[in-house]
Amino acid sequence: MSGICWNTKIVTGERNEEPVLRAAKSLERDIQKCCLRIRDEESEKMFKTDIRLRNGNQADERYILRLEDGNLVIESGSTMGFVYGLYGVSEKILGVQPFWFWNDQKMKVKAEYRIPEDFFYESRPFAVRLRGWFVNDEVLIHTWNVDRRKDVPWEMVFEALLRCGGNLVIPGTDKNSILYRRLASDMGLAITHHHSEPLGSEMFARAYPDLTPSFAKYPEKFRRLWQDGIEAQQGMNVVWNIGFRGQGDVPFWNDDPRYDTKEARGELMSSLTKEQYDMVKAKDPHALCCTNLYGETMELYREGYLKLPEDVIKIWADNGFGKMVTRRQENHNPRIPALPEKGEKGKDGIYYHVSFYDLQAANHMTMLPNSPEFIKSELKKVLERGADSYWLINCSNVKPHVYYLDFIARMWQAGDVDVEKHREKYFSTYYGDENAGILCKIHRNYFKYALSYGAHEDDHAGEQFSNHVARILIHQYVKDRSKRAEDLLWATDAGTLEEQVEWYRMRCEEAVNNYSQYMRECEEADALITEEGRTLYRDSLFLQAQLHYECYQGALEICRSLSAGIMKKYQKSFYHAGMAQLHYKKADAAMRSREHGKWHEFYANECLTDMKQTAWVIAGLMSYVRNLGDGPHYYQWQRDFLYAEEDRRVMLVMNMENHLTDEELFRLMREKWER
Repeated sequence: MSGICWNTKIVTGERNEEPVLRAAKSLERDIQKCCLRIRDEESEKMFKTDIRLRNGNQADERYILRLEDGNLVIESGSTMGFVYGLYGVSEKILGVQPFWFWNDQKMKVKAEYRIPEDFFYESRPFAVRLRGWFVNDEVLIHTWNVDRRKDVPWEMVFEALLRCGGNLVIPGTDKNSILYRRLASDMGLAITHHHSEPLGSEMFARAYPDLTPSFAKYPEKFRRLWQDGIEAQQGMNVVWNIGFRGQGDVPFWNDDPRYDTKEARGELMSSLTKEQYDMVKAKDPHALCCTNLYGETMELYREGYLKLPEDVIKIWADNGFGKMVTRRQENHNPRIPALPEKGEKGKDGIYYHVSFYDLQAANHMTMLPNSPEFIKSELKKVLERGADSYWLINCSNVKPHVYYLDFIARMWQAGDVDVEKHREKYFSTYYGDENAGILCKIHRNYFKYALSYGAHEDDHAGEQFSNHVARILIHQYVKDRSKRAEDLLWATDAGTLEEQVEWYRMRCEEAVNNYSQYMRECEEADALITEEGRTLYRDSLFLQAQLHYECYQGALEICRSLSAGIMKKYQKSFYHAGMAQLHYKKADAAMRSREHGKWHEFYANECLTDMKQTAWVIAGLMSYVRNLGDGPHYYQWQRDFLYAEEDRRVMLVMNMENHLTDEELFRLMREKWER
């Protein structure tokens, strides 16, 4: 009899590399989670299987699992092959899934996990050479801790990536990328860098906060930072990101008017990219280098102004919504195709988003609203154009985006995926076989009901559309309601604020209709699924439905409030703003209600979409509208809603009570108008 039990030993032998030892430790933990501990004398009679590592000639991270003489052998010719093999044992024999931590997988605990005597598994080569995640906009993970340790969430991010077959990571943004790169490297991942942090160096603005980040003024200071970045990562496996875009994720010419032509910009970027390339190659002639053709950088490359060394991997980027075109920058949306030409020389890859932050319409706290069929079609185009050297996926805070991270991992593993089979397997695996059919339908309808805000196939709105656009309109109303919001020209060319509000109202009404129906379907599903899958369902699909439903309800109330305010119906404006605030608070409360167990405080720092801030901005609108309609003495509205009719018009004394707060006045309005 062969099987894994609680006292199975993992014999690493000569393979004592840090990533291998860490993966072995993770497998030991999984064995303890999955296997019952029984008496020593009984286990000696029943279980003889150990897990042994053996050097083989498998290339390119591949491995073999087989039974030999009662032992489970992992055979590979590379460090990463053994890492994947150890995690492969965990998944293929114990059933521990890649996102066990993030989806709270319930382990099937038993005395032994039997292994058939003819068991044999050989891994396949990956469709993509470098595969990984950018832990970007990581505001939830940044403040969250597990077991009072801040590094545990990061370790679980990196472990999930390895279980998905990943081998590359940007381990956070800015300070986090430096803080956690050693952990990522020790676990076996290659390190790469944000396009605004070439060579993983410290940001100029942080190193020299009193100086303008201009290469023309301080070339040696920039060079010193780059060299320090190279030195700090010695001993790590690094894919060096080179280039010169600017500080703070904006082009350098925004701060330096001397580079006012494409020729000047391209010349500087080309020379500095080559200089960084030479610095890296001087340390390691075999080093891999990459550079991002992102936004305006791609335009310079396409037009021939940016020159790159031949062996540098060119990274093309989607627009944040899964479409391989240039991203929208404020009101500028050229949508230039962002893929190499067929037959183009050199190595190519992509930077792709399942989460995006654009302060306009993207998704950060909810799942990408474009369908898996659409995402698959875009990624197939990527492979057809030969961009298979490098895939970096913006994974954000992981938990809201687990489905798509799993989906894309299947793509980088095999180069293709059957959408329906993957969906069925995903929901069966994590939510239970008996719940899969119901939840597959709920999942399909998530994309069916997503709001289309524009003319393009990828113009489907995430939760930022119901928060940031609402705040833009409120800001403009308070600032100057005689003018339109210029920050909204990417969405509509309406000529007045009133017309912009009307345009937004029509979108929000459609969204409210969609998500009202979707919420009904989600509530019906909640009543039908078993207890095994209900908690995870409420943590994921159901929560995201609530966020869309409440935020769009709030956004629609904002439109009603602003329309009333423009017409100087200030009491109605105040009331609808108060109703909007309730919905955004409900959205925030829905997130916080899912912070059970290890997820305690997970959503506490939700500060990018920031639904609680939308509620706070609305509080300011309420005060502003009250000032317009009830100021400067603030007594008439109080009389209108607090006093009986026979007292309201008697004006011997303006008011006999303390002035009501906005919250108190709003409650009185609701009592009177919602009877």
